[in-house]
Amino acid sequence: MTSLQVFYEGHVQGVGFRWSVRHAAKGFDVTGWVRNLPDGRVELQVTGEEDEVRAFLDRVARGELHALIHKQTENRLNKPVAARGFEICYD
Repeated sequence: MTSLQVFYEGHVQGVGFRWSVRHAAKGFDVTGWVRNLPDGRVELQVTGEEDEVRAFLDRVARGELHALIHKQTENRLNKPVAARGFEICYD
């Protein structure tokens, strides 16, 4: 199992980015969440088998809003993401 934290920078808030990420996750065997950050970035945390996680992140990077992503930063997490399915966090 692989767990990753990914930050997306660019024009990624107010354009349906989180909804698109959640929709993309339905096609993959992954769990996790996505949320807006106060600094304008979007944070995603995901857990799954390495190939599923990579395919999912590739789908996000090449999805309908890919042109709005200017930078993507990835960090490996030590623990699995605590989530049921894949959800949008509103905090």
